[in-house]
Amino acid sequence: MTKIENAKILIISTHGFEQSELEFPRDQLRAKGAEVHVATLDGAAIKGWEGSDWGREAEADLKIADADPNQYDALVIPGGQINPDLLRVEAPVIALVQAFESLGKPIAAVCHAPWVLAEAGLCPSREMTSFHSIKTDIVNAGARWVDEPVVSDGGLITSRTPDDLKAFVAKIVEEIEDGRNVRDAA
Repeated sequence: MTKIENAKILIISTHGFEQSELEFPRDQLRAKGAEVHVATLDGAAIKGWEGSDWGREAEADLKIADADPNQYDALVIPGGQINPDLLRVEAPVIALVQAFESLGKPIAAVCHAPWVLAEAGLCPSREMTSFHSIKTDIVNAGARWVDEPVVSDGGLITSRTPDDLKAFVAKIVEEIEDGRNVRDAA
């Protein structure tokens, strides 16, 4: 159990993240007192996607390959179509996600980001949600897909769309502070 104002949270992303799905959790978690770092593939700023065109940049704090999951209380993966599709083929990303899982720390993924969870092998026997267009991918990866704003199963938090971001952030805070759904470290 960690109070949100004492929590350290890692967001991993690359170019093409859905603008609100990185900015809203980052800004809301910081406003609640958490220390939030953004890690990118090369440690440089990344450009978001908003509507039908490129959006604003997000500053980076470190490279994904340099992130130490032992230093963080939770992992957040924003969606968009481009971002998780690029992330899921990167070995350092998959290794980091699997490390958070093995440490029993909350992992939160919104929209298309459950693609990364599928690639990391975290879906089997889990109840999950996602953007509707990847439902079949998530089911084929072994999850029980449900159409809910936010779903938490053993510390794995998933959400559907930008419309669900308030519930998504609230569940992240709950998981960090409550700790009851966090798995025992393997």
